[in-house]
Amino acid sequence: MTHIAVILPAYNEEVAIGSMLLRTKQFADRVIVVDDGSTDRTAEVARLAGFEVIRHPTNMGKGAALRTGFEAAGGADVIVTMDADGQHDPGDIPKLTGAILSGEADVVNGSRYLNGNGKSTPAYRRLGQSVLDKATNLNSGLNITDTQSGFRAFSGGVIPSFRFSQKGFGIESEMLADVAKAGLRVKEVEVGVRYDVDCATEHPVSHGWRGLMQVLHQMELNRPLYYFTVPGMVIGGIGAFMGLSFLRTFYLGGSLMFGPTLLMIMLFMVGTFMSFTGIILHSMSRLINESRNK
Repeated sequence: MTHIAVILPAYNEEVAIGSMLLRTKQFADRVIVVDDGSTDRTAEVARLAGFEVIRHPTNMGKGAALRTGFEAAGGADVIVTMDADGQHDPGDIPKLTGAILSGEADVVNGSRYLNGNGKSTPAYRRLGQSVLDKATNLNSGLNITDTQSGFRAFSGGVIPSFRFSQKGFGIESEMLADVAKAGLRVKEVEVGVRYDVDCATEHPVSHGWRGLMQVLHQMELNRPLYYFTVPGMVIGGIGAFMGLSFLRTFYLGGSLMFGPTLLMIMLFMVGTFMSFTGIILHSMSRLINESRNK
């Protein structure tokens, strides 16, 4: 018999958590609330509704809450993650679990933007999410339309593939990088979302900025050619172009100014250093991955 577990990381969600849990229970055998150090009655409401609650004594971040939830859900055939703020529709759970139960995928991503949807998303949110989508896809090598979705399903057997090193909201991007690195089959399905519940615990701009910084940090380790070599070639190219321009000026009898000449030398040296740093790190990363696979 198939066992489906749902994990709901929650932080100060006492307003929405009760109804979310009752609706989620219709589609899961086990529902686990990970209360990440809430200062309101989130844990109390969940317990009064009769659900399993694991409580962090302090707020440790969404990544830490997911790690706790996945550890608790060990043994489940399918594990679903979803936000507890009421934005996700528990009625979409069968869409996500169906692709795993049918053997089509190891990981299913619930996308708000599949098939050109997402018109209800506020423009400023979509702009920030587009930047995060491009950065995450570049880092992971995948082509996901909604990389920041917290509504996902996982086959129970693939959980050891995830590091859970990101404690905060960068966990969504990190998990996709882990999916790509492990060669897991990923599929996207269309899901709905509500933005009228207004239960966000962090401003979306600061959330997006921190998420982008975390993705860029991951790129430093996973995609050094993109993080170092490509920018280095651009910077070095600018320095080389300036140098050729200065040589032409000098050849035609002009004089060189100290400031621009020094800037040209610095750009060329920094660009060259960054380019070779990326190449060296890329080679080291390949050697490490090859040794792990042996």
